[in-house]
Amino acid sequence: MSLQLVLPSLVDPTASGLPLFGGMFALCAALLALAQMLIPYGLPVALETAKQAAAPALAEARKNNWTMAVAIVDTAGNLVYFEKMDGTQTASVAVAIDKARSAALFKRPTKAFQDTLAAGGEGLRVLGLQGAVPVEGGLPLVMDGKFVGAIGVSGGTSAQDGQCAKAGADTVK
Repeated sequence: MSLQLVLPSLVDPTASGLPLFGGMFALCAALLALAQMLIPYGLPVALETAKQAAAPALAEARKNNWTMAVAIVDTAGNLVYFEKMDGTQTASVAVAIDKARSAALFKRPTKAFQDTLAAGGEGLRVLGLQGAVPVEGGLPLVMDGKFVGAIGVSGGTSAQDGQCAKAGADTVK
């Protein structure tokens, strides 16, 4: 596909010539999806590795005085490890697991779904994807260049959940 074929889809259909955020976002989302598909599957995350990923996520929550639930799942979205801080809202248990499962099954951060949905238009199709959680806080876990599972965090705002999930995911190498 040439650049000339891509550019018309990025401009305002009213012919004002201004690029539309939605079109540019769709292109970025497509590139992210391609990158995620190229990461091969590895062996499922082991229990000890799951605990090691949860620890910094919880430490980040404690540092900021947030109460969080953290779930680690394998490549199929099955729960490997779960921990909930005292005082965390009850609903965060299921939400953390759902975020981790979504990131695992789709091999992408749940924030990608959140951003796609926020763009509106064709992005609303995310609502039709069974198991896709369009809320930041779920991240794939990549170890030695291979996809091994995912982490899901819930209990704060989307950005707070994402910050804690990133702290956990960054420890898995």
